[in-house]
Amino acid sequence: MANYDYDLFVIGAGSGGVRAARTAAATGARVAVAEDRYLGGTCVNVGCVPKKLYSYAAHFHDAFEDSAGFGWTIPQAPTFDWATLRDNKIEEIKRLNGIYSRLLDGAGVTLINGRAKVVDANAVEINGDRITAEKILVAVGGWPWTPEFEGSEHTINSNQVFDLDSFPKRFLVLGGGYIAVEFASIFNGLGADTSLIYRGELFLRGFDREVREFTRDEMVKKGVDLHFKTNIERIRKVESGLEVTLTSGEQFEVDAVLAATGRRPHLEGLGLDALGVELNTDGTLKVNERYESSVPSILGLGDVTGGPELTPVALAEAMHLVQHHFTQNESGKTPAPLDYQNIATAVFCHPNIGTVGLSEEEARERFEAVRIYSADFRPMKHTLSGSDERCLMKLVVDDESDRVVGAHMVGDDAGETIQGIAIAVRARLTKSDFDATVGIHPTAAEEFVTMRSVTRR
Repeated sequence: MANYDYDLFVIGAGSGGVRAARTAAATGARVAVAEDRYLGGTCVNVGCVPKKLYSYAAHFHDAFEDSAGFGWTIPQAPTFDWATLRDNKIEEIKRLNGIYSRLLDGAGVTLINGRAKVVDANAVEINGDRITAEKILVAVGGWPWTPEFEGSEHTINSNQVFDLDSFPKRFLVLGGGYIAVEFASIFNGLGADTSLIYRGELFLRGFDREVREFTRDEMVKKGVDLHFKTNIERIRKVESGLEVTLTSGEQFEVDAVLAATGRRPHLEGLGLDALGVELNTDGTLKVNERYESSVPSILGLGDVTGGPELTPVALAEAMHLVQHHFTQNESGKTPAPLDYQNIATAVFCHPNIGTVGLSEEEARERFEAVRIYSADFRPMKHTLSGSDERCLMKLVVDDESDRVVGAHMVGDDAGETIQGIAIAVRARLTKSDFDATVGIHPTAAEEFVTMRSVTRR
């Protein structure tokens, strides 16, 4: 390794890249990181963090309305100022960028500003310099992708939506994944007249069907205008905004169109194609359990490899990568591969979704017989607020083993609740274990340990 400038050269200072760099440096490895945009990657700058801040902002809309039933009188109708939210968010992200910089510096990692290009199995070029490394880690994440159609240049993507100059009073979202449903809820909550367009029959493909249907109905109740089985045919700029024509023939006039149509690996210009580094059919970087590409000295992790596009997954992969390549295993055993089963996730639409394990549909395909326990109820909070918002909780149980193989929730703070339930599902606890657990009263979460009657088999 002494023949190289560094033991590890990381391209991309997002969550996974920074964690891998710091952890490898802690083993004594000489590490450098190259970043051409912003420290913290998608999550910190144009993903999880600002999205959650905006989601908090949007929830105040409901809170103001709900407060009346609890005796609060607001002297005048609340007003929302987009510039205040946007600019406060910008300052918070700057603070987080600084923390990432200090973390790298404190770990002894060299930070280089610029876009690195891989020119050899053990070399990169950046800012006109050639730098060598024993191993090169590609952790550049993804980039928003927008389909081409007439007028698609008038759309904004999920990177741009956080920093709009002015608030769009009429907002249209194209897409049916996490980002689409989250931003439809956020802008609706902030006061925009919001519509969502999705080409499929129902959004959030891959999630539990009952969860998807329940979320659809709750979003409609909150005022989001949903249009399924249609797509955008064209967008035309007009004097008063954007004229959007759908394949169904419907027309809208809006102020902004968010194309939340997915993200693709940000590999362009990295030079991997010239080295013959193998990609998967979807264009993601193909790696093995050691996170090695077809060129073993070139590693990859996070969104760029096509796994679950979640920050905690990238962090876990970074830890495993370092164990494989830089940590001396005293037992002499190869570290176990990362377990991608039962990874919990949340969707911060309104109301929130939290889920872990198998959907009902997946469980029915995998097991001979399953039991479904579900509860659809009005939370205690809304007995006084007057809101008609409801909550869904659901357990999916393998009938033979009695093991809880899936847990799902739609409701306030679903992600917070499911994080705890995820431990139980991963630990392979049974429905009997859930039943034997004394609940916390009065909470919505106690429903997970009080559901006794089978909803269906």
